[in-house]
Amino acid sequence: MKPKFTPYFEGVVKQYEASHPGTKIEWVDFPWDIIQTKLVTRIVAGTPPALVNLNVPWADELARDGLLTPVDTMLEGHRTQYLASTLQDLTFHGKTYGFPLYSNVAVIAYNTEIFKAAGLDHPPRTLDEQLAFARQIAQRTGKAGLCPALSKIDGLMMQQGLPVLANGRAAFNTPAHVALLEKLAQTYKAGGLLKDALFAEDNFPAAIDAYKGGRLGMLLAPPTAVRRIETDARDIYAKTDVAPAPLGPTGIADGGWLIHFAVPARVEAGKLPAIGEFARFLTNDANQLAFAKQASVYPAAARAAQDPFFTRAAGLGATEKAVPAGAVSMPHARTMYVAGVEDYDELRRVLVKAVEAGVTGRADIRTALDEAAAIWNRKLGRQKHAGISSGAGAGRADLSLPAGAAALEKPPYGMGA
Repeated sequence: MKPKFTPYFEGVVKQYEASHPGTKIEWVDFPWDIIQTKLVTRIVAGTPPALVNLNVPWADELARDGLLTPVDTMLEGHRTQYLASTLQDLTFHGKTYGFPLYSNVAVIAYNTEIFKAAGLDHPPRTLDEQLAFARQIAQRTGKAGLCPALSKIDGLMMQQGLPVLANGRAAFNTPAHVALLEKLAQTYKAGGLLKDALFAEDNFPAAIDAYKGGRLGMLLAPPTAVRRIETDARDIYAKTDVAPAPLGPTGIADGGWLIHFAVPARVEAGKLPAIGEFARFLTNDANQLAFAKQASVYPAAARAAQDPFFTRAAGLGATEKAVPAGAVSMPHARTMYVAGVEDYDELRRVLVKAVEAGVTGRADIRTALDEAAAIWNRKLGRQKHAGISSGAGAGRADLSLPAGAAALEKPPYGMGA
């Protein structure tokens, strides 16, 4: 968070201390990639912070390990302060483990000149339309239409209502999964998918560069990316329009990734009421609104999310349209991720390799998925995790990753209070 958000958080702390004589708050900032280690060390040592800034997958893992304190009592009478979807994200096995702060979602930016040349007169409303539009763009203009983050294919499957794990076994080799990959393969063969870094772990740099260069018809990205187009490629920006990204059949928005404040385990019980009061203050509408404006994210507070800043376009440009376009999706934003599976990144790489072989035509899709599922099942069989299942949202050991996560610029993690 430092140094950009130092004035904001120090101001919040001073304001709270001034209205609560005798209360002292220390803000400690760590980079997001070391905060888990620091947190666990302090919990084990019996000196946990009162609050810690986390994402949902970390909270799920820490809660399962008994390292977080449920906050249902602290939220009693205040749950309507937050968007319902954000509290659902933080509910594991019937208990809530955090105070929601902010999330983000993707919007779809599209080149109106390319759309016109391809005979398209409206933005896509479903994944099927995105792929059909991409094929039409390729056929009529010779340009790529779309650059999905296929290294996050598991997240795309989840958003489309297709489980990846079920009953502790791979579930991604069904006819429905094959049909999804066949659509991707058809679009790839037609030239509709941007081939630059298509299966790279982070293909967003390639995608936005192609869009800014006029070589890509559609870009799925957070609203902040539209401002980058405005800054770096004024000619392309002048041809850009923006719309909400299509929801999957699950009703889940693309790109949701909730950040919140959790209460660690082993916090002194007598301090919990005061901690809850400060956490609610830290995440109230006014403070969330002020922070979200500074950080270019979306507040998780219900009233703040409806502020005109997020719901009304301030001008006619794509940058001004992008924020309210994303706000349309915010109530549908859920954090999708994998929990309860060891070495999941290795398993995901196996799946991505199979998908790459199938989509590019190097292998039969069903055969490639069957072979990947066999590898998964051998590895999963050696793991003793109960209750692995698939679904969207939270509250279970489940599978999901943010669809199009590579398109998300890293949010400001790492604040502990």
